[in-house]
This record gives sequence, C-alpha cells and structure tokens, in this order.
Amino acid sequence: MTGVYQRFVFVFGVVAILLGIALLVETAAAGGGSVGYLLGLLFVGLGIGRLYLLRRR
Repeated sequence: MTGVYQRFVFVFGVVAILLGIALLVETAAAGGGSVGYLLGLLFVGLGIGRLYLLRRR
C-alpha cells in the first residue's frame, strides 16, 4: 500500500469514530432514540474496524 492510501484510511477511520461519537452525544442530548444510538455505534465500529485492518497489514 502506498503512504497516501494508508493516511487516507487512517483519516477515514478517525473521522468515522468522531462522527459516531457525535451521533451518540446528540442522540443523548435530544432525549434518546434507538436509531441514533444504533447509527452512532455502527460508525464507531466502522472506524475501529478500519483502523484495526490498517494495523494488521
């Protein structure tokens, strides 16, 4: 893999985690909702998965 691709994947993973955390915080601030919590957790999981796969290579 090239260095640019690795940096892009890293940035994408971090952004996905941050978006997931923001979704969780906004959902909690708005009084809750199962869809918001689910999407937040999925985004966090996506980001963690991308970073995990990047480290394995």
